[in-house]
Amino acid sequence: MFKFKKLTAIALVAVAAMGLLAGCGNDKPKMTQQEGVLRVGSETTFPPFEFTEGDKYVGFDVDLSEAIAKKLGLKMEFKSMGFDALIPAVQSGDIDMIAAGINATPEREKALDFSDVYFDQGGFITVVRKDNTTIHNMDELAGHTVGAQIGTIPVEMAQKIPNTTVKQIDSNANIFMELKAGTIDGAIIDNAVAMYYLKQGADQDLKLVGEPTKAEGTVLGMKKGNKALQEAVNKALKELKEDGTYQKIYDKWFGDYNKK
Repeated sequence: MFKFKKLTAIALVAVAAMGLLAGCGNDKPKMTQQEGVLRVGSETTFPPFEFTEGDKYVGFDVDLSEAIAKKLGLKMEFKSMGFDALIPAVQSGDIDMIAAGINATPEREKALDFSDVYFDQGGFITVVRKDNTTIHNMDELAGHTVGAQIGTIPVEMAQKIPNTTVKQIDSNANIFMELKAGTIDGAIIDNAVAMYYLKQGADQDLKLVGEPTKAEGTVLGMKKGNKALQEAVNKALKELKEDGTYQKIYDKWFGDYNKK
């Protein structure tokens, strides 16, 4: 009987200890929704940041997210969705991180935690048809129909220009199509994206006018309160810059753009 009681006591102590250990494990912040996987969401009509080639997602953000996942010892899964669906997706846990060339605005900060700035060139620029002779800068969009991608800063910028009709369009690719078709008079677009499209042949019909706005800096977005992922991503970004990986990815996608 004594042995039984003693063994029972030891067993209870062991179970209690296991419970404490399990409790400690549960206290560790959860970095991603699925163990071993970093699910990244993006809107893939935003070259050279993210776009499709055949059946593959490619671009600066895709390569950078892959490199970050590798640093974290995770497998990356890349999901494409509408730009306005990205924040709800990260809030619901459908994705862990947004990599879509987003700027850190006060409004977005209410719903997201941000990484450190990883791209600080660009700003926004006005695009018009090549035969347009009346619009020479962003201010002269006043009184015209202006296109901007839904859910982005250019929508807010266009709405502040007097007497404009702002048409919110689902992708940059469709903005360029509408410009060519003449259904909008001008558009406000990320400067790096606009330069890329023009270099791909859109300059036959379209042109940039005026000077780009000051760049605010591009960040990655995570669910509000996910400090574990935020800190891990920032650490990975720092290491990627120090070991030269970031520069290689940057040169791959923006080398020619910066030389132009």
